[in-house]
Amino acid sequence: MKQKTIYSCQQCGLQSPKWLGKCPDCGQWNTLVEETVNIAKKGGRTVPLRSESAPVRLAEVSSTDEDRLQCGIVEFDRVLGGGVVPGSFTLIGGDPGIGKSTLLLQAAGKWTHTGPVLYVTAEESTRQVKLRAGRLDVVAEDLYLLAETSLEGVLERVRELKPDFLIVDSIQTIFTAALESAPGSVSQVRECAGRLMHLAKGEGIPTFIVGHVTKDGSIAGPRMLEHMVDTVLYFEGDAGHPYRILRAVKNRFGSTNEIGVFEMKDAGLKEVPNPSELFLAERPEEASGSVVVPAMEGTRPILVEIQALVSGAAYGNPQRKAMGIDANRIALLVAVLEKKVGYAMLAQDVFVNVAGGVRLAEPAVDLGVVAALASSHLNRPLDKRTVLFGEIGLAGEVRAVAHPELRVKEAARLGFNRCLLPYGNLKTLDKPSGIQLVGVRSATEALEDLFQ
Repeated sequence: MKQKTIYSCQQCGLQSPKWLGKCPDCGQWNTLVEETVNIAKKGGRTVPLRSESAPVRLAEVSSTDEDRLQCGIVEFDRVLGGGVVPGSFTLIGGDPGIGKSTLLLQAAGKWTHTGPVLYVTAEESTRQVKLRAGRLDVVAEDLYLLAETSLEGVLERVRELKPDFLIVDSIQTIFTAALESAPGSVSQVRECAGRLMHLAKGEGIPTFIVGHVTKDGSIAGPRMLEHMVDTVLYFEGDAGHPYRILRAVKNRFGSTNEIGVFEMKDAGLKEVPNPSELFLAERPEEASGSVVVPAMEGTRPILVEIQALVSGAAYGNPQRKAMGIDANRIALLVAVLEKKVGYAMLAQDVFVNVAGGVRLAEPAVDLGVVAALASSHLNRPLDKRTVLFGEIGLAGEVRAVAHPELRVKEAARLGFNRCLLPYGNLKTLDKPSGIQLVGVRSATEALEDLFQ
């Protein structure tokens, strides 16, 4: 083997034979770092490894569901798809101090009822983890702590202990002596994650790794890291706000975009079993620009408040600001209101916010956003017991969305007595008791009903 110097992008993993100021792949500046890799000599012979596996007919593969291991934290188990699958490899990311280590330490204490759990702390001493465990009231005889940054040392202790669960906090601080690059580099993260993945699959040990995030909120290191794991979980929320949202953005064993809601307290993370009531608890009374929409987060319907503020532009170019929702979607809906409904809003500043720190990505909230914008523009509040949902097209039409029955049932459960929804959904929906359903075909028809 001989060594070769290359330059690897710490953002996307691109390898270049020379240093470049700007990565030609991801477009980031000053992300190429010098690394040394081992390459095989020319003309060398490679002996193929004999595989012990053999092809199996699809019909002969057992179709029974995997036994899931639940920790007892209901919101965590929900996001994972009902519990932990044996041999699964899970990545948890989030901003510093958001609660990643806290959640995993609380879960580790509960997982000990099935067997030993090894918690590898590469950023803290065992004493520091012990102090945090005391604050969280985590007491478990079979919870083992290991302060180690060497991958070889971690693997050796795993072979000795044979734990039922493995937690590595964090993957960016683990390094292998086989590579000369610094811990946290692309090659180190890729190699360490790959060997931990083989360990999890080969030994059937559920493994959780913690990943740092970059300034734009993505997992630091190569994008390939997210492709290697079975599940990717993101912790969302403001460090100054008590509520945290754990979201599954990838899950091979369950629904994606499933969320779990927690409240950060002195004694750790506490589950929020009814997030709809939480997000609507501080909704203002008789305020214009406030609308409630039933959004689907994975398999769960959640009622959230959308707030809009439309005002005269103080500068030449009108502003379009949004929190919790795509700003490009807001610009599209403003154009629909201008062109198809007749509201003069293109020359005005538009601000939209989703209360509670929730991020909405589904187009089913379009009708609610349009109603909130119109309410603020006209300075007329909507009925506080009315909810809306539906996708809006460029022609101003209201399109049908998925899971209308779950959305309506959640609204009725929380006391809402009126719901505007796409006419296409109304035709196939069984009318529940206690709530009036109004089907609309266009944004104009919906706004006429709301502000008549």
